[in-house]
Amino acid sequence: MSQPPRPIPPEYPGSPAHTAAQQPIPPQYPQPDPGAPQYPRSDPAPHHPQSDPAPQYPQAAPPPPYPTPPAYPQSAPPSYPQSPPPPHPPQAGPTPPPPVPPTTPPLSPDDPAHPHHISTHHGRVHLSKDQRRTDATAVGNLLLHLPNFLCSLFVVALVSAFFGKFAVLVILAWLASGALVFHRPTESALARHLLRLRYPTPQERAKLEPVWRTVTARAGIEGRTYELWVEDSEGLNAVAAAGHIVGVTRFAMNQLPNGELAAVLAHELGHHVGGHAWSSLLGYWYALPGRVAWRLLKAFSGFAFKVSRAFGCFGVAFVVLFTGGLALATVSTLYGLPLLLLGVPYTLAAVGRRSELRADEHAAALGFAPMLAAVLHKLHQQEQRTAAELAARNGGVPVAEGTLGRLLSSHPDYHTRLHHLEPYLRPGH
Repeated sequence: MSQPPRPIPPEYPGSPAHTAAQQPIPPQYPQPDPGAPQYPRSDPAPHHPQSDPAPQYPQAAPPPPYPTPPAYPQSAPPSYPQSPPPPHPPQAGPTPPPPVPPTTPPLSPDDPAHPHHISTHHGRVHLSKDQRRTDATAVGNLLLHLPNFLCSLFVVALVSAFFGKFAVLVILAWLASGALVFHRPTESALARHLLRLRYPTPQERAKLEPVWRTVTARAGIEGRTYELWVEDSEGLNAVAAAGHIVGVTRFAMNQLPNGELAAVLAHELGHHVGGHAWSSLLGYWYALPGRVAWRLLKAFSGFAFKVSRAFGCFGVAFVVLFTGGLALATVSTLYGLPLLLLGVPYTLAAVGRRSELRADEHAAALGFAPMLAAVLHKLHQQEQRTAAELAARNGGVPVAEGTLGRLLSSHPDYHTRLHHLEPYLRPGH
């Protein structure tokens, strides 16, 4: 009986046996059985020649470097208008009010950006040798006052008869009194009491005098010859009176740009330069005794007519016959000259309208035509407001001016004055 195989002790690491055990053991193929039949071995596989290596072709030369293209400015794509959004369906409820476009506030009259603002700085003033002249309207005004002058002379002669031997001195004194028109203290009294004017305050004078110097410099007139006055009125108006008075309303001084204020002052200067102011006042002065006598006669006739009614038809007939006889005797004695008094107011008004157009031309010739046209437009608006107020007081019915009223008007209407300014408003004038 055989002994069982002893167990092989484990190999410790590091020993040669253990190292050999770590080597891979080749596989053991089974040995052929010697008793098995032997078969002929097949021929070995033919040896194929290895293919030739691929030929080496010359590599192509690298492409030449091209220049870098210039950098062109990048243009932004055009912005096309956005199509409006589709309308929203209407919603119930109140419709909102449309947006109010912003309005530019009107420029102040003292703003230098105002189109009618002018510069008041000027250089040397070249004075004209003809400071005053008497144009055709001034001469016509004096001639038309001649019937009034004769009536006044007749009245003064009747009054002077009460002075006996001093009657001639009374008549001469009245004739010489016309020189008071150019007397400065007398002018000041007329300005205060008749025209309701006053001297300007220092602040008002600081605003008026630069504009006045600009106007007189353009006209070549000595500005210190005239005196500036102010009327406490909220209307747009001005006045030229006597020999040296130039008045303007407080509204015109404070509410007009200095260019439009200069146009107003240039218009009044035209009345002085043309002789309209002194001739009108002189004619009014010499017609004053006749006017006073006419008013007294008119008042006495009215009183006599009321008294005569107490005596019935006989008293009325007596007053009528007495008044008619006196008028007939006066007309026949003075060769019908008193009849001219009936047409004098209309002819004087026509001459006054012509003098206004002459004064407009004087202001336009100094370069104030656009400013004067703006002032005329404001005057027209003022007249329209006055007409609207009169219509409102009349129950909404407009009060139309009659033919006699237009004939007695001392100023032309707005369209007539603007028509005469058109040649000065054309470009290039």
